[in-house]
Amino acid sequence: MNRTTHTPRFVRPLAWLLVCILLTASCQDHQLPQPNYNLDVTLLGAGKASGFVKFRQFPENPFTIYLDTSVQGLEPTTNYGLQRAVDTNLDGNCTSTSWLTLGKGLVAQPILTDNLGAGKAALFRDVSAFAPGTTFDIHFQIINLQTSAVVLTSTCYQYTVR
Repeated sequence: MNRTTHTPRFVRPLAWLLVCILLTASCQDHQLPQPNYNLDVTLLGAGKASGFVKFRQFPENPFTIYLDTSVQGLEPTTNYGLQRAVDTNLDGNCTSTSWLTLGKGLVAQPILTDNLGAGKAALFRDVSAFAPGTTFDIHFQIINLQTSAVVLTSTCYQYTVR
C-alpha cells in the first residue's frame, strides 16, 4: 500500500504570500533615508520659555527657506533674534558655533514679544549659493538682542537643500 500525502491546494499560494510579505517588510528596513527639506524645530529654555520654527523649502521656490518662528514665555516687549549654526560633518552632532542671525533674506529681523512674552516672525533665508542636495547639520537658538543672552536652544537637526 503506497500512501502519498497531498498538500491542500491553498497551502502553496498561502506560503508564497507569506514569503512576499516577509521580503517586502525586510526591504523596507533597508530603504535609503529621505532628505529632510522641512523641519519642525522645537526650542526650549528655562521655566515655561519655548519656541517653534516651522522650517520649510517649497518645490516651487527651492532655494528659499521659510522660517515661521514663534516664541512664548519670554520677557515682555523685548526684541529677540533667531540664530542658526550649521556644519557639514553629518554626524547628528552640531558642533558649529558660527551663529548667523536670521531675518528677511540678508537683513536680520527681530522677534518682538508682546506684553505676555509671546512673539511671531515670518523669516526667510536664501540658500541659492548651495547646490541642491547639499546636506547640513543645523541647530538654532533665540537670543535677547539687547543682552546677547541665549534664552532658547534646539537640538541638532539635519536638512538638505532642495
